[in-house]
Amino acid sequence: MSTAADPLAPLAELPGVPQAVAEVRRAVDRLYGHRVMRRRAAEVTSEAALRGARASAALEGADWPLEEVRRRTDFGVDGEPRTVGGALRLAAEAGQLLSVWRTSPLQVLARLHLLAAGDGADAVGRPRRPGEAAAEVFPKPLAAAETAGSPADSAARPLPSAAELPPVPSSDEVAARLDQLAGLLAARADRTTTAGPNATAAPALVVAAVVHGELMVLRPFTSYNGLVARAAQRIVLIAEGLDPKAICPAEVGFAELGTDAYRAALGGYASGSAEGMAAWITHCGQALRLGVRESTAVCEAMQRGMV
Repeated sequence: MSTAADPLAPLAELPGVPQAVAEVRRAVDRLYGHRVMRRRAAEVTSEAALRGARASAALEGADWPLEEVRRRTDFGVDGEPRTVGGALRLAAEAGQLLSVWRTSPLQVLARLHLLAAGDGADAVGRPRRPGEAAAEVFPKPLAAAETAGSPADSAARPLPSAAELPPVPSSDEVAARLDQLAGLLAARADRTTTAGPNATAAPALVVAAVVHGELMVLRPFTSYNGLVARAAQRIVLIAEGLDPKAICPAEVGFAELGTDAYRAALGGYASGSAEGMAAWITHCGQALRLGVRESTAVCEAMQRGMV
């Protein structure tokens, strides 16, 4: 039984992070309180999954219009169709992996990579081995359609848009850090079950941002690391109870903010500095709020009989 304090809890006190957490919580609560959610929650969940998958594929280099993703059924070939198909498979299955995630997150990550790749090649479903390269996590630039829009977004000092990610870690470092991440998540799950009501724990946004950031920096697989990292964040948000119905597609927000801002904020996470970590967490918060906005628009359309 783990009784130690949550090691992620201090991240929730970094400049700008408490405001980001509070704003995300308010936005999510408003969406869950929408009248449409009382009668058509399952439809909202399905639409959020579709839009989130489209956005995640766009960040992975396959920027298709939503209606094209909606109508297509042929995703078995290479290139962009395969990427879109992988994103759709991840969106469809992410919510079914919760019980395994709580006890064996590494097993879930392997499953996520298998879903993303869509085949049984030797390098699929396992971390990179020595000598194996990792594909670029931002293969094509995606222009921003949205900028910072709240005080929390500017509370942490912004990082330069040209920030670069560190070199891909070695396979030994990847294995060690994945084990460390899995141990942290397992201890957190145990702590959530056994800790008293006054225990201090990191909020869901912080946990999701750390999981997402760590996977993006490690690039543990030979391919589709971005798809896997964003799917893992979605699982965390569901498992932590912030978005139990998976109606807040943060992937939409990351796409709207563009790859330059994504890369810069991720560079902050990779730096390990307080300023950089705060910038990454607040960036994730803004992306999640934009995902909430997307689903709110879907609810409004449903209420007007347009969907």
